[in-house]
Amino acid sequence: MKICDQFTKEHLKDSPDSRSVFDFPLLVSNDKKLNKNMAEPGFWNNRETALKIINEHKQIQARINPIQEVENKLENVEIAVELLSNDPDEELERECSVNLTWVSGKLDRLDFMQMLSGPNDRNDAILTIRSGAGGQDSQDWAEMLMKMYIYWAEKQEFNVDILSMSEGGVEGGIREAILSIKGPWAYGYLSAEGGIHRLVRKSPFDQNHRRHTSFASIFPLPDLDDTIEIELNDDEIRVDTFRASGAGGQHVNKTDSAVRMTHIPTGIAVTCQNQRSQFRNREVARRILRARLYELEQEKRREEKAEIEKTKKDVSWGNQIRSYVMHPYKMVKDHRTGMETSNIDNILSGEIQEFIEEYLRKNGQ
Repeated sequence: MKICDQFTKEHLKDSPDSRSVFDFPLLVSNDKKLNKNMAEPGFWNNRETALKIINEHKQIQARINPIQEVENKLENVEIAVELLSNDPDEELERECSVNLTWVSGKLDRLDFMQMLSGPNDRNDAILTIRSGAGGQDSQDWAEMLMKMYIYWAEKQEFNVDILSMSEGGVEGGIREAILSIKGPWAYGYLSAEGGIHRLVRKSPFDQNHRRHTSFASIFPLPDLDDTIEIELNDDEIRVDTFRASGAGGQHVNKTDSAVRMTHIPTGIAVTCQNQRSQFRNREVARRILRARLYELEQEKRREEKAEIEKTKKDVSWGNQIRSYVMHPYKMVKDHRTGMETSNIDNILSGEIQEFIEEYLRKNGQ
């Protein structure tokens, strides 16, 4: 009971501080107003306004819900402490300890989230994974990274969807994959992962099992909705349709459902063929194109501030942000922060949150 009692006194005292950082009462008041607006009969009469309200509501909910969850847990802990003071119970003590551990982790996460204050940090993310130098090994490495980010997203309770995927050679792997990752602060977290990732291992594709070095690139972008002011005029877009390739059965092979969308002024082109209908492929391609145009504008601003700051380096030796070594020893090292671990299996299973948070802390995000 001493552990529960001490933690409760300290954190109940600190809990209002956590609320004030977010201006909690104002958030709750704004949330009620938005709920009232969304319940009105003519809410969808103005689609642009409706989308802005929905987006604002999502962002407020992402900030309010964790705080309310913490307060509910602490209320349960308070009740448990009172019961334990009158009638000690080992099972209730264990339950209290579990709740306190959960609350402590949640408060740490809320504190960390204060660093994710960029204009699009709370957005969903579009993550592009591309194989680089290294041939078949590189394509296999790109697929391993794709799975790693899917595992990570699932651990964060985010929703993941493969928007587009270009398969590798006859021995598997991928040339490129584009993932949609939806969840609070998804882009803020994944902004730490942009760059070149290097793998060193004995190649499973080399008959002599020699050591190979492979590279793959990660490009995170914010998934922008229609409230973001990115000009995307239909008369500046060329849409080409063709038959999709790869798995998918007769529908894929006999229908011109795949879409290539090209932004004529910039020459940026995106392709989507993973959805079952041409309409859905057009919709997904447009989302990806908007994100690419946003990144282009951001890159122009960065170049104006710092002459030339390239964010997309050659996918080859010397440009890596993180190395994953499987032979002759096991190690994962982030070259930007110096953080490293020998538990590469856990990392490839999605346990990368510590690497993400370490980078964001050191860069003052």
